[in-house]
Amino acid sequence: MTLQLNTEKRDVFGKKLKNSRKDGKLPAVLYGKGKEATHFFVNAKEFKKVYKTADEATFIKLAGDGAAGEALIHDTAFDPVKGEPIHVDFYLPDMSKPIIASLEVAFDGVAPAVKEHGGILVKVIHEVELEALPKDFPHEIKADISKLKIIGDKVLAGDIALPAGVKMTISADTVIALVKAQTEEKEEPIMNIADIEVEKKGKKEEAAPIEE
Repeated sequence: MTLQLNTEKRDVFGKKLKNSRKDGKLPAVLYGKGKEATHFFVNAKEFKKVYKTADEATFIKLAGDGAAGEALIHDTAFDPVKGEPIHVDFYLPDMSKPIIASLEVAFDGVAPAVKEHGGILVKVIHEVELEALPKDFPHEIKADISKLKIIGDKVLAGDIALPAGVKMTISADTVIALVKAQTEEKEEPIMNIADIEVEKKGKKEEAAPIEE
């Protein structure tokens, strides 16, 4: 999946960027191995839309007179008060070398152990780290929970189907999800006011000194 952002030339830096941000322009830089850094602007609103969709391995097609190429979002700085992006770094990876990035696990299907046996689905890991060439990097991986038939069944990392050329950095026997039995909470006995008064009275009588 490739998203696109239009770029605009940038020749202002430092404190002067404050006015640019007010105009909806987000300062950005593009760099890569053996490439001189290129400074430019992207539209802040458009970037926020892209940022919500993109993951660590999503290529962003940069077009326009500010910068060009298909790059990854390497780092984004946010305003600590407003939470708005104030600067973004784009990176041009070496397409001949593998990259390592995290990807969210999508849990697919319905677990019979939950639906038919009343178990509880426990999602142990929500995100996994993958290694692959940029061109082979997937944008979705699924854990099939329909295979969880009985209480205690598990989905392991090795059970997740991966495209050719893609591997996980975690062990194949790492638990991704499991089904556990529901635990019944023990109800505390409810005492009425009369019982409490009798109990208090008994304690007082036990503690009373013996008259001689």
